[in-house]
This record gives sequence, structure tokens and C-alpha cells, in this order.
Amino acid sequence: MLNTTIQTPSLQLPPLSLYIHIPWCVQKCPYCDFNSHGQKQHVLPEAEYVSHLLADLSTDALLIGDRAIHSIFIGGGTPSLFSAQAIDKLLAGVRQRVNVRPDAEITLEANPGTVESQRFADYVQAGINRISIGVQSFQADKLLDLGRIHDDEQARKAAKIARSVGLNSFNIDLMHGLPKQHLVDALFDIQQAIEQQPPHLSWYQLTIEPNTQFHSKPPKLPQDELLWDIQEQGHALLEAAGYEQYEISAYSKKGQQCQHNLNYWRFGDYLGIGCGAHGKITHADNNQILRTVKVKHPKGYMDLTKAYTVSSHAVEPSDLPFEFFMNRLRLVEACPKADYTRYTGLAITPDVQDNLDKAIQKGLLSETPSHWQVTPLGRRYLNTLLEVLV
Repeated sequence: MLNTTIQTPSLQLPPLSLYIHIPWCVQKCPYCDFNSHGQKQHVLPEAEYVSHLLADLSTDALLIGDRAIHSIFIGGGTPSLFSAQAIDKLLAGVRQRVNVRPDAEITLEANPGTVESQRFADYVQAGINRISIGVQSFQADKLLDLGRIHDDEQARKAAKIARSVGLNSFNIDLMHGLPKQHLVDALFDIQQAIEQQPPHLSWYQLTIEPNTQFHSKPPKLPQDELLWDIQEQGHALLEAAGYEQYEISAYSKKGQQCQHNLNYWRFGDYLGIGCGAHGKITHADNNQILRTVKVKHPKGYMDLTKAYTVSSHAVEPSDLPFEFFMNRLRLVEACPKADYTRYTGLAITPDVQDNLDKAIQKGLLSETPSHWQVTPLGRRYLNTLLEVLV
């Protein structure tokens, strides 16, 4: 266990975001371990769920006072199953309850199979200024293996609509390391994604998670050597197309990084409302960082006899070093050493410095008087780096 000491005057408030979870999707994908539920009823309880989200936020607003919300992310599930009218009512209610900055980035996740031109335009009218499109692959056999409900033409159409409706930005989610995927398949997907001209591209490696269909019936995935070839050559294609890697799984054109996710990785604060949503709130007055979790199942969440929050606890000081580095070291940018003390309230103790020195000696981390920087080797072996820092 790390030897850490709270430094009372030093804990400061980081930027604050809001995450809103909409749990329904058309069908559960076999790789998905998110809190999502296949749509069983023909008509979703939009109005009822929005009213609960806003009641949830009213309670959480007491935790933040007049702090400004810098970004909002509506995730799921498939939030684009909700009508623009429901999203409009939701965002209007959010603004009534908390202080949302006029320039806040407001993202909605969308499935290409639920996209149409007027719907996207209406989302923009409701206040959405960024959309994240869950494409995953542009190949029919891979989409089938992943249990996706759209095809490659719907994915291209969704990107075309996103370019035309007045958004500030949009993202394409893409996966690699898929069942039976060869190098040429993975590079084809990257090339197709680049052709859609997204300002931002998230490129994730498929991992098998507990409590998923893939975990109970594991598909055959590419070997590590092939995965590394995919990552190296895919990275080269993205860089050649003008995309900069700023996080382990995220690339963007200049100035188009996802501000919401940047706040997560920089150890910022966030309220989390909706089924199973997590939150992190700093209280500088008593030097505590609070983590919250909401009721997971929609039926329980919308039960008026119960509270929305099922767990609320202060993070132990001994856990803060790992939590900070686990988030912060996902970013390519150098980490200011001052942020560690500023956002954890902790000094750099000898134990922490000793672990940092070990990571530096292994070539996983570099150091200047003011910053730490993950090396290319550290990005490749991030889990090893974090194990060194425990």
C-alpha cells in the first residue's frame, strides 16, 4: 500500500462534466459489457425516464453548487432511440437545474441503424453539437459477428448526414482485433472511416469482458503479433490522413479532441445520472473526492419508492495515486506534476516517487522537472506501466 499524506490546503476543484445514461438499445451486442438493455417494448418510456433523469440531477446538483458544466455526454445503450423532442426536454431541464456553459460540448451517441436526416437536424436544434456514431466496422461479416443491426451503407449515410446538419464535430467509433480479422480487413475499415471525414475517430481493440455473450462463447481473436501489426499500420494510416493520437484509443483532427473524455482522463469531475451511471465529485472544503453509483436496472431506477443513488463513498487517500495515474497516463500529452497535488490533495511521497522512478528506468515513462510523459513503449504496455505504479 502506498504511503500517502493528505495536504489540506492543496486539493482544488477540476473542471466538471455531466454524463447522462440512456440504457436501451435495439438488441444487446455480444461483446458489450455496458449497462444496456435490449428494447422489449415497442414504445420506450421517454417522458417517464426523462422526468427521472431530471429528478436525479436535482438531487446531485446539491453536490456542486454553482459550478459550471463544461461538457455533457449522453451515452448508452443507444440514446438515438429517444426522439429529438425528448432530448430537447432533457437538455432544457438540465439547464434549469445546473449551470451549463454556453460553449459546452454536448454529445449524443447514435447507432447508424437509427439515423435519418431530419432526426439528426432536430437533435442539433435541441442543443446537441457533437454526435458519436457507433460504426465498429464497414464489413458485413464483421458487423454480423459483432451483432450490429446496421450495414456499411447505413454507416456511410450516418456520417454523411453528420457532416451536413451543422454539428461542431462528430465521431466514428471503430473496433479492431475482431473475430477472424486479418490485417487487410482492419486497414480497410480504417481507410473507409477516413473517407467519411470525421473530425474525431475512436479506435478500440475488442476485448472479451465478463458477463457478455463473447465471454461465455469466446470467438477466435487475432494473435498478439497480428494485433501489433494492425495497431502500427492503422496508426500510420491515421497520421498520414491528418489525425493526431491524443489518447490510447482516440484520434482527432487538430483542435477536435473530445472535451468530455479529456476531462475524464485528466482526472476531472463529473456528475453521472441515469441507470448505473457513475460520478466523481471533489469537495475541496473537506478534502474528499466522492464517487457515486446509480441504480442499475431501469425498473429499479424508475421506482419512486427508492433513491437513485445506491453507492456514495469518499475515495481512500491510499487509492488516489493509482486512480490518478490510471486515468492521466492514457493521454499522449505530458502530465503536469502540479496536477497530481492539485487534483488529489496528496504530496509526492517517497513511495510514489520510487514507483515513478521504476517506470522511468523501464523506459515506460519519462520525466522533466515539471512533467511526466508516457513513452511509446509505455503506451504499448500501459497495463505494465500501471502495475509498476501500484
